[in-house]
Amino acid sequence: MNEPVIQVQDFRKVYGDVVAVDCITFEVQRGEIFGLLGPNGAGKTSTLECLEGLRAPDGGRLRVMGVDPVREPRKLCNAIGVQLQTSALPDSIRADEAMRLFCAYHHAAPRYDLLDRLGLTEKREAQYHQLSAGQKRRLALALAVAHNPPIVMLDEPTAGLDVASRVDLHTLMRELQTTGTTIILSTHDMAEAEEMADRVSILLQGKLVATGTPRELTATGAGLTKISVRTAGSSLTSPDATFPAVARQSQQDDYVIYFSTDIGPTVSAIIAHVAAQSDTLIDLRVERPSLEDRFLEITNGGVK
Repeated sequence: MNEPVIQVQDFRKVYGDVVAVDCITFEVQRGEIFGLLGPNGAGKTSTLECLEGLRAPDGGRLRVMGVDPVREPRKLCNAIGVQLQTSALPDSIRADEAMRLFCAYHHAAPRYDLLDRLGLTEKREAQYHQLSAGQKRRLALALAVAHNPPIVMLDEPTAGLDVASRVDLHTLMRELQTTGTTIILSTHDMAEAEEMADRVSILLQGKLVATGTPRELTATGAGLTKISVRTAGSSLTSPDATFPAVARQSQQDDYVIYFSTDIGPTVSAIIAHVAAQSDTLIDLRVERPSLEDRFLEITNGGVK
């Protein structure tokens, strides 16, 4: 680490009158899993597509392992592996044929083991149009990493995958990282970003509004701890059910949810109140602020 392999400086991308990306700057270090987060339309895919050489920037400077994506496309192709948000292959091509084709382009031996690893063993000879949406995404991932690129760019890689396939993907990402591979992960899944990314950047309306480790970003938020409580009766919904250090509360299904600045006094008071009302505590959960909580703070109310 501590060696930038991706450099984005004052990058700008415009479509007509729409500024998709507005002068953002960040670096990605060697061997890092870097999360690129933001709501729809924030500029994530435009940023990735320019880094991948699929679009030309309208301002600023981009470098991928020292390569200019626009001026040196051939060097770039051998340096990166890409899984696009939306992609397709010819309907009649088989999964094993696609692997041979992609590897031949990169002068690499076919990696059929990746098809097996990603649950496509029985689909090796299936044509592309016979694959499910999830199987197509798994094939796209296998093709992206088959030539052992030093940098892998993944745009919503787990969309449409079942739980087992997501676990396999995350395990593969960790294994790639241990070999020094750098991964850029664009995702809407905040839990995935919090679990997998070493650092993340959050884009909002084309601007870079926050960068840091998931723990650093959650620490700079409101810092409210979520306490979810379910009881047999309705003692927590009565008007006198007020508790210390609660900044706000809500109700979801059978749970009353409190957001506390100091969980000790809050939890103690809740338990005492439930007991005093002869109610029965069924479930009580305490959750520290998550990356999703911080993301919602930023995207809904601006950076604080």
